[in-house]
Amino acid sequence: MPLQLTPTFRDDLAAASRPLAGIWVCSGSALVAEICAGSGMDWLLIDMEHSPNGLESVLAQLHAVAGSPVTPVVRVPIGDPVTIKQVLDLGAQNILVPMVSSPDEARGVVAAAHYPPRGMRGVGSALARSARWNRVPEYLAQAAAHVSVFVQIETAAGVDAAAEIAAVDGVDGVFVGPADLAASLGLLGQQSHPDVIAAVKRTFAAVREAGKPVGVNAFDPAVAQAYLDAGASFALVGADVALLARGSEALAARWCTPGVADPPSSY
Repeated sequence: MPLQLTPTFRDDLAAASRPLAGIWVCSGSALVAEICAGSGMDWLLIDMEHSPNGLESVLAQLHAVAGSPVTPVVRVPIGDPVTIKQVLDLGAQNILVPMVSSPDEARGVVAAAHYPPRGMRGVGSALARSARWNRVPEYLAQAAAHVSVFVQIETAAGVDAAAEIAAVDGVDGVFVGPADLAASLGLLGQQSHPDVIAAVKRTFAAVREAGKPVGVNAFDPAVAQAYLDAGASFALVGADVALLARGSEALAARWCTPGVADPPSSY
């Protein structure tokens, strides 16, 4: 039976009338991913770079979120062609590649995500979930329409090359990572430093001038709003693990502080 794949994140951004807000899924848990997917957020990021995720857990999370009206993006750990091929074959339609600092690196990412003659992606559609085991009509011929490619700028060199990176054919958008960018600028842990914010906004301007959407990571609501006001089309505004950490700390502060409440003597 012929199947229809969902629109890509590139398509979502093109159709959006407002910036799209997303949430990190870093726990490696399909259950948590499912909870986040049903929250009403526009998109979620399944992270393989800084999270305990491998191919099997990413597949489980893609399964878990498939029934919700949310767009999943998978951040691969590195711009490695084999890793990109495997993640796409799992059925990920949207990938984000970290630490892209030059147009040559961006071109390599694009090549890894596309079949020949445009790129070098290995052909295994009959074996893979990406084409639903050849149940998606004309998948090989139309694969480029089913995949969107985003690259992450998070170094000083990447900021300097932002216009050229964004202009690479096949780069569908750019995501700015202020944490690593701050480290690259010698300001480790100071994402809100004026120099970091200025570098982020320079990147915004360069990417938008190239005609591509630009996004950013910002958990502080005021900072996130300022970046949206500065032209970001999409943003990650929270993370599953951060919400759990801060929420559990708030419970502990309320119920485990001496004099607030005595624990029960028995159950």
